[in-house]
Amino acid sequence: MRVSATVVQSEPRPSTPAPQAPRFERVAVTSVFGDPRSPRTWSGAPSNVISGLERLGISVEGIWPKLTRWQKLRLAAGQILAGYGRPITSEQIIRGRGAREIRARQLAAAVERLGVRHVLHLGTLDLPALDLLRGVKHYLYCDQTWALSMRYRPDRNSYTAKAVEEYERLERDSLRGLDHVFTFGAYVRDNIVEHYGVSPERVTTVGSGMGNVEPYFGPKEYGQAKLLFVAKHLFKAKGGALLVDAFLRAHRRRPDLTLTIVGDERSRHFVPSHTGIVFRAHLPWLELQQLYRTASLLTQPMLNDPWGQVYLEALVSRTPVLGLNRNGLPEITEGGRHGFLVDEADPQALADAILAAVENPRRLAEMGMSGQRHALNTYSWNRVAERIAYR
Repeated sequence: MRVSATVVQSEPRPSTPAPQAPRFERVAVTSVFGDPRSPRTWSGAPSNVISGLERLGISVEGIWPKLTRWQKLRLAAGQILAGYGRPITSEQIIRGRGAREIRARQLAAAVERLGVRHVLHLGTLDLPALDLLRGVKHYLYCDQTWALSMRYRPDRNSYTAKAVEEYERLERDSLRGLDHVFTFGAYVRDNIVEHYGVSPERVTTVGSGMGNVEPYFGPKEYGQAKLLFVAKHLFKAKGGALLVDAFLRAHRRRPDLTLTIVGDERSRHFVPSHTGIVFRAHLPWLELQQLYRTASLLTQPMLNDPWGQVYLEALVSRTPVLGLNRNGLPEITEGGRHGFLVDEADPQALADAILAAVENPRRLAEMGMSGQRHALNTYSWNRVAERIAYR
């Protein structure tokens, strides 16, 4: 089925007029994952928030608290001696109390040197704050909590009971001292209020924006059963191995199915040689954008991704999405209006869902249209910045 769209959407406007006085006129934005002004840091969320705040006339300082290699080695050794188990990922090192305190001290020193009175954290790993008594106000913009991550994280069995308890306590301490919390999704807000006991008045869902994929309004073919999977890293955690298994099962019943996998070179050895599978690495941005436009379905069964920027990139390309019924995807698809939700991370269930989705090109086209409207009208970094900046 080949369809086209001609309606052009503009940047969504705020649903209500912004108040006159912003929450702050100058703020520091901090991220432990890299330079917050770099578009490579945390899928570009920090840099997009900064740009949105600056468009509102707010002055922004970027801070990147770092750990040296030797600090990480000492912290890892300390965790083993304390009974937290041997860290198998860097996250297990930086999530501990010692790493948080080092970064919190760095942050407090930078804030004092810059003379900033407001700090927006992109994640809790440089919290709890150490300068609350000096009158500095701290805010958080997050896509997940520790408790939510433990529901589905693939490495949860590598955490000792002592480590799980300690990280839960640190999460509570981090949330307790914040002036306000902003979340990507409503389900994260609900968890912060219900599980962590933060007052509902101090937690606001502000959503997210989208990546650089341009909306596509041209002709689109939905009848060719062209599947797409995009994971720049963490192939297994993004559901790549699960999808390959499901695709092979589905392909036996529908041989015209094709799957394009976009990943990094480390992912290549997970992908079998198969006539229906194409693996692409180091893909230029315009080629990736074209793949979104020509795909009839994004198949992205992410095991524990809290939100999923790829879902929004697909939706603005009028490509419906298929993934697991967990974390942010039900919210992004409005309960399945713009995609397909699979209840279990099971290859046969996923294969059945893929076959059911592609057998109805008209439904895919309708989902593509409704999904694009929803994405363009709902997700905007300008809107995120406005909701953070104004009370």
